[in-house]
Amino acid sequence: MTVRLMRLIVMFDLPVAKKADRKRYQQFRTFLIKDGYSMMQFSVYTRITNGSDGIDKHMNRLRCNLPPKGNVRVLTVTEKQYESIWFLVGKPSVQEKTVGAQLQINL
Repeated sequence: MTVRLMRLIVMFDLPVAKKADRKRYQQFRTFLIKDGYSMMQFSVYTRITNGSDGIDKHMNRLRCNLPPKGNVRVLTVTEKQYESIWFLVGKPSVQEKTVGAQLQINL
């Protein structure tokens, strides 16, 4: 049985007006990094998983670490779909190059 590599893409918009909000934002961001996510863009983090079992495991971890306020969205795509990202401006990060994503650079 072949395991299909998948990507979780976590996008969030959290309040930072109050000191408590900034603390919760930092806690959520720290959780993502410790759980193996890397920053794709500001407030957009991505992680590779092994198939749907990995997706389920990490979705449960996310649910347990959600901030009380704000907006958090998750998109799941196959690694092949993720590799079809087009860069209109900018270049892949060192992390993306290390992981091996073959991202297209097109204008």
